[in-house]
This record gives sequence, C-alpha cells and structure tokens, in this order.
Amino acid sequence: MAGDGNGQRGSSAPVGDGADGEEHDHRRVIAIDGPAAAGKSTVARALADELGATLFDTGTLYRAVTLAALRAGVDAGDGDSLADLADERHIEVAPPSSADGRLYDVRLDGEDVTWAIREPGVEASVSRVAAHPEVRTALLPVQRRIADDRLVVMVGRDIGTTVVPDAGVKVFLLASVEERARRRHRELVERDPDQAPDFERVLGDLRERDGIDAGRASSPLRAGADATLIDTDDRPADEVVAAITEVVKRRWAALGVADPVLPSVSAPPTVEVSPGGDRAGR
Repeated sequence: MAGDGNGQRGSSAPVGDGADGEEHDHRRVIAIDGPAAAGKSTVARALADELGATLFDTGTLYRAVTLAALRAGVDAGDGDSLADLADERHIEVAPPSSADGRLYDVRLDGEDVTWAIREPGVEASVSRVAAHPEVRTALLPVQRRIADDRLVVMVGRDIGTTVVPDAGVKVFLLASVEERARRRHRELVERDPDQAPDFERVLGDLRERDGIDAGRASSPLRAGADATLIDTDDRPADEVVAAITEVVKRRWAALGVADPVLPSVSAPPTVEVSPGGDRAGR
C-alpha cells in the first residue's frame, strides 16, 4: 500500500548539481526504485506514456555492461576491467520497434540486445557487476545527464538515494519475493517455455540477488526516508500507476510545477548512453 510520503511534503524546489556540476531543476524527475521484479519497468512505461515523459530504466545499463562482459570474457569480479568496458561501449535505449512484448529497445554498439540482456546468464551476473563501485561510478554521470531539466521517469535501485537524491517525486515499489518470482518465472515461460528455468530456481536467484543488492557497499538497495512506499502484491499495474499518478499530482502541486499531468506523446525520444569520457582521472 502507499506510504504517507512525509518527506515529500515540503514546498522547496529540488534543484541540485547535475552531471556538469551546474545546478539543474529536478522537480519533474520521477524516481521509481525497488527490488528485482517488483513491477518497476511495466509501471514506469505506463506512467511515462500517461505523462508524456522520457522513460529511462537504468538497469538496462548494468545489464548491457554485463552482457558485454560475458561476451568479452571479463570476470564479473574485476571491477576496473568492467568499468573500462562500460566506458568503451555505446548503449542506446529507444522506443520499442517490435510488438513482441518489449517495453523499449536496448542496443549495444548498434546491436539489438533487448532480450539478450534478460537471458539467465546475464540475470545471474548482473548484481555482481552492478555491485562494483567502479562500475557505478562509470555509469553515474550519464544517468544524471538524463535527469537534468527534463520530465523523466527513471527506474532503478538507487535513483532516489544516489543518482538523483533531489528528485521531485520518489517512489519505492515493494512486493514479496514469492510474488516477484512468480512474475519473473511467468515472463520467462512466456518468452521461451523450453529454456525457462523452474520456479524454485527463479525464487532462489531472486533471494540471492536481493542479498547482493541490499548488502553492496556502493549505493545499496534501500528506500529513501522521503520516498512513498507502494506495495504491488496482488495489485494490477494500472492500479499501481494510478496510485503513483496521484502522488505525482500532489507533489508537483506542492512544488509549483505547472500542468502536473501532461498530454501523452506517441514516442519518447531515444536515450543515447556513451559513458566514455565521463570518468576522466579514475
């Protein structure tokens, strides 16, 4: 259920340093955080469509880097090499080009890897890759660039606590690990019933991933004190979207953001991610 969001009741405008070191207006940033398979991507896509916002799922960056590492034979424990790999690769997140169930396209060096980054090998390694401070540092500036002075729904594990701590709206989605495992298992079966792992393996993998995400030293998974908590167990996506929309309306009204609900647009822009050059001096 929705929390009271006490920390978001103030009227001061969230204005903070962006990726360029200058002050930027982050009032129209909607940060949606939560554990794996809590429904973040599905809810964020619907919310972005409703608001006419850019959608940026930061988890695609870590998944794309993980896929690149697996292909290049880079060990998931080698933080420096993984960070170098993040610098070298070009990642794009774009509106969906195919009606195959995808919420967006993900391209790695021009190749469509939308489904490849969801394969079991990536799933098993992405939390280890994302736990490295070097990797998170390499990918942080480009995430902040996306947030600067625009209407954007950002999805991840640490958007509201680390990436954009002054976001105008912060939401943290909750769901039991069993419910999340059911969702992830259903998704895998629908995509490829012959290759899908059994439910118990999916459940075990999620429990392991939760432990890694919550226990990592750099930007651990946690809800910010000023985030609105929404439990998604046994709730359809449209109900969760409606609950978040009400949070957005109230928060933006308090912040003085004009037109809190904007007309939908047909296709949010492509987000090009080129971390290279952002990590000078590492």
